[in-house]
This record gives sequence, C-alpha cells and structure tokens, in this order.
Amino acid sequence: MIYELRIYDCLPGRLPALLKRFSDQTLAIWERHGIRQAGFFTTAIGENSNRLTYFLAWESLAEREAKWAAFVTDPTWHESERDGQIIANISSQLLTPTAFSSVK
Repeated sequence: MIYELRIYDCLPGRLPALLKRFSDQTLAIWERHGIRQAGFFTTAIGENSNRLTYFLAWESLAEREAKWAAFVTDPTWHESERDGQIIANISSQLLTPTAFSSVK
C-alpha cells in the first residue's frame, strides 16, 4: 500500500469553501473513480490554521496514475472549481509504511 499525503494551503478565509467542496462534491467524484481517502485533517495548533491535510490510499503507483488522471480530467470536477480560487499552494508526498508501522 502507498499513501499520498496532500496538504492544501488555502487563501485567507477560504478553508470553509474548500471543506464544503470536498464534502459536497469531491468525495462523490472520487468514489466514482475508485479513489480511497484515508483521513482528512484541519490544523488545530500549528503553523497554518488555514490548511487542509489529507491522505489517499493506493495499491500501487500505476493505480494512482490511472485514477488520478481520470479524476483531474472529469468534467464534474472542473465544474466544482467555478466558485473561484480557493487554494494558494498544494504539496504532495507519496509514502510507504515502514515494517513496524501500525498502518500497512
């Protein structure tokens, strides 16, 4: 299993709009494409309280490439961005669990 850590830094005041987009639209699109989320988090204490952090679970890099490509070209996804810019910066890392990790 491979986990993708994605961190979205929102423009000031736009985190509520991003959370609404995920809960009302993005998760349904992901489900249609077989994308599995492994947790969503907002920052309670830390460097940026205007941030959404989440994990995606992938069986392989090939699965990620195929499903993510289908998602980003989905016309429904592009419709969800019509409310204007929400995100200032996105970072992403692909992670593999260690042998002693509780997450496999």
